[in-house]
Amino acid sequence: MDIFSSLRVSASGLDAQTKRMNTISSNLANSETTRTEEGGPYRRKDPVFQASADRETFGEILQDTIDQNIEGVLVTDIVEDQRAPRLVYNPQHPDANGEGYVAMPHVNVVEEMANMISAQRSYEANITAMGAAKAMAQKALELGR
Repeated sequence: MDIFSSLRVSASGLDAQTKRMNTISSNLANSETTRTEEGGPYRRKDPVFQASADRETFGEILQDTIDQNIEGVLVTDIVEDQRAPRLVYNPQHPDANGEGYVAMPHVNVVEEMANMISAQRSYEANITAMGAAKAMAQKALELGR
């Protein structure tokens, strides 16, 4: 794997984890939202990751058989939770139904925070990998002096 491949793979990971953190932030910000433009409560969202080959040009595809298994990551979709809203008894709430129940989103704040920490650690790991690749490239350039 060359330096540019390792940087592209890490960059794809950074992009994916950024989108994951933004989605988690949206979930946390809307954990109590009972009314949306689509109608009903907010629906929790999750990013869908997919592996993608790390080859940009036709020449790269023909050049290296060693690097044929190197893959980055892409966020291909953001899916909404399809579970029915959870009902919470609160007759004073403006969105309460006739029986006093309010349809609330299925957002578990503890689970979202755990997901946020996981995304943050993955982001940091990609930053570390990019730093290591940069350090190796600098050492290789120093050898050429």
